Amino acid sequence: MEKMSYAVKISSNIREKVRNFCDHHGIKQGYFVERALEEKLEREETVQDALELKRWKYQEPQAIAFEEYLKQRNA
Repeated sequence: MEKMSYAVKISSNIREKVRNFCDHHGIKQGYFVERALEEKLEREETVQDALELKRWKYQEPQAIAFEEYLKQRNA
């Protein structure tokens, strides 16, 4: 996988916490931040999926069986 830089501004407090955590646990900061971003994206995608399912739930009574859909489509 190609690596590239991604510059963002963060508070000095967060920067210091990340640096101290990584130093204490022997983790490279770039690896730590990359994993943190991946995990946050996964959580947010899960939340969005749940919200979408909740919206679709109200449309379910109007849904037709897949087989019926195929019959209508091929007619």
